[in-house]
Amino acid sequence: MNYSRRDLSLLLPFLAAAEAGAQNAVLPSKTYSFEELPVQASGENKLRQVLDGETHAGVRIELHETDLPPGGAPHPPHHHVQEEMILIREGTMEVTIAGRSAKLGPGSVAYVASNEEHGWHNAGATRAHYLVLAIGRD
Repeated sequence: MNYSRRDLSLLLPFLAAAEAGAQNAVLPSKTYSFEELPVQASGENKLRQVLDGETHAGVRIELHETDLPPGGAPHPPHHHVQEEMILIREGTMEVTIAGRSAKLGPGSVAYVASNEEHGWHNAGATRAHYLVLAIGRD
């Protein structure tokens, strides 16, 4: 069977995708002890990176825990392609999504769809602790 250069060029995107998939290791099953997670400080804000990688289906997930002082925010409001969830562990957070704000306490969750403008800050009198789960690529 003979193949033209054009036929072979059609395979290039598939070969590139296969190579990229081979380079991205699937996240293994693992436990993460809070006390052993390295702390990254930015002023009074503290961040603990938990995981960042891909599922067996090739979906990127990233999880981190943040600790904010009263009035603190991790960054200005923004938007991105990946979806995001914030899960409040301690404190009171004011979460704004697409111009709508809500105060959330321990056990509360907020979900941010792709490309929605969002931001949050610690609206309480004590430090706030929350987890952020990002799903997909930015």
